[in-house]
Amino acid sequence: MIEHLTYVASATDAVGLQSAWEFLEKGGIFMIPLGLTSIAGTMAIIYKALSLSKSRVIPRDLEQAVSRFPDHLVAGTTAPIVTEFEKGSSTLARLGWVVIKYKGKSHHEITTAVEAKAREEVLRLHAGISVLDTIITIAPLLGLLGTASGLVRIFQGLGDNSDHLAIARGIAEALTTTIFGLAIAVPCVVAHGYFTRRIELLTARMESLLNELSHACEKPTSI
Repeated sequence: MIEHLTYVASATDAVGLQSAWEFLEKGGIFMIPLGLTSIAGTMAIIYKALSLSKSRVIPRDLEQAVSRFPDHLVAGTTAPIVTEFEKGSSTLARLGWVVIKYKGKSHHEITTAVEAKAREEVLRLHAGISVLDTIITIAPLLGLLGTASGLVRIFQGLGDNSDHLAIARGIAEALTTTIFGLAIAVPCVVAHGYFTRRIELLTARMESLLNELSHACEKPTSI
């Protein structure tokens, strides 16, 4: 029984792979750049999912430590937090280290230094988004280009004795590239929107944490 089920599953997989290959083969030469675009889009999505993970941007433990930094400052237990800042293993740690280096300076000096470093970090957070932008634009265009090329070949072969059923099948095959191009673009659009929103949320949270940290480290104003 188990052997039979295994055989059926293997046969189903083989049929599925063959159908997928036939579908891709129908698209012609334009399926090659579309395939490369699909690979690039997948890699960009995986890269952004990893680079925007909580542990790489705002680790939970460090977030809690920064939010309680004034209490640690009073208790004299800031050494572990400073050590974590110095390691620079996350975006929050690298920006927090800038604040610590300017500890005792005026609020304006600390803020200016953090903003300069923050611009660099924001660019890092957006790395890979431009790839998704490009794929969202070119994937449907490549699909349409493949379809247009296929239709041109079909209509060039039209004549008085043309097989209209074959023409219909040819048009259906020509539309394959458009389908594939849209299938690539749609997940990239969804991922682009999700990652952009996530960057906004992470940036807003870091701004709040760094503002509290800056106030705790700034030079006390004389009355």
